[in-house]
Amino acid sequence: MSFKSLSLSAALIFAIAAPAFAESKIMIHDAYARVASKAAKTGAAFLEVHNMGDEEDRLIDVRSDAAAKVELHTHKDMGDGIMKMMHVEEGFAIPAGETHALARGGDHVMLMGLTSRLAHGDEVNVTLVFEKAGEIAVTIPVDLERKADHGAMDHSNMDHSEMDESAEGKHAHH
Repeated sequence: MSFKSLSLSAALIFAIAAPAFAESKIMIHDAYARVASKAAKTGAAFLEVHNMGDEEDRLIDVRSDAAAKVELHTHKDMGDGIMKMMHVEEGFAIPAGETHALARGGDHVMLMGLTSRLAHGDEVNVTLVFEKAGEIAVTIPVDLERKADHGAMDHSNMDHSEMDESAEGKHAHH
């Protein structure tokens, strides 16, 4: 094989493999986690997901060794001032060129059955799973001093007793 055809073959192999090395179009900003108290068995993580691509993606799952069960959650207004926290199995759409906030009082990552106590300054390793972008590993700092945004809800008074534990283990990891 001549040098010219070897170079052409190498260039062709690289061109075919290049998409595997493409940078993700998903960027994570302003991530932090918190617990309501030092002895809490649950916690939550909040972050902004920015889709810099030109097509919609979807955050479909989340995993972490920091808790026995990790889910994408939101709050639903049940009326009469009652808010219920619930698992969002279909995940969250992240429109092209837009940012979707996972924030207190809204969509968030729920950490249930923490494997260790979380203190201010600790870090939580989380894997976000996207329909198109795949898995993105994020190290999230625990920030117990951050104040809730205006109009947001504090998790410390949430009633977790009605959460459906039967969904555990039924998530397909893509």
